[in-house]
Amino acid sequence: MRVVHWVAALALIGAAPPAMAGPPYLTDDPEPTDTGHWEIYAFTAGEGYRSTLEEDAGLDLNYGPIAGVQLTATLPLSFSRSPQEGWRGGTDDVELGVKYRFFHDETNGLSAAIFPRAILPTSSRSPNENTRFLLPVWAGKDFSGGTSVFGGGGFTINPGAGNRDFWQAGIAVTQDVTKRLSVGTEVTRQGADTQDGTSQTRFGIGSIIQLSDHYALLFSGGPTWADHRTSYRFYAALGLNF
Repeated sequence: MRVVHWVAALALIGAAPPAMAGPPYLTDDPEPTDTGHWEIYAFTAGEGYRSTLEEDAGLDLNYGPIAGVQLTATLPLSFSRSPQEGWRGGTDDVELGVKYRFFHDETNGLSAAIFPRAILPTSSRSPNENTRFLLPVWAGKDFSGGTSVFGGGGFTINPGAGNRDFWQAGIAVTQDVTKRLSVGTEVTRQGADTQDGTSQTRFGIGSIIQLSDHYALLFSGGPTWADHRTSYRFYAALGLNF
């Protein structure tokens, strides 16, 4: 477990990109990584209820090979804590995706993109042996004065015994306070992903602090409502854009 704790600590002080939207929010945006640029996020994210915690820590790699296209790979470790079992850790599912911005009206600040993802069954802690697929559409609008609104959602194909396919959606609003600071808020909704599960509603607030031309600190958090109880979630990353 020392290795897992060490990786989680690195996720808080590692490297990741300056971004106007998407991370640190659960709601994604339609903007791809700039052509020929890398965005790398070292992140930690999780949800908990009282003394129970489920957390991921790892790298989110993004590259813009051509205009309007972004290639993404998320490589996480997973660890948890419960009063019964204490701390446990291992690998989590790898995500691969391609974002394609099919509409871009720079004059009016409008964009739209698809961002299909494949979630591979690489976790050492889950019995799921099936690849899942997320098929979303995201759209956004930039306003004068530094305000942006983005949102959308999609359908997740979630095969496996006891699992069920589900829809998810979200909307976020961000505001540039200064050239180096933005703040935002979001609301997301996800359907039940198992036969005996329930839908989840999440509310969050977040911020991006531009530390330099290449580095930014990102964080967000808020409550989750499901199963007639309120839990909490969090996200933190330090990003590198080059």
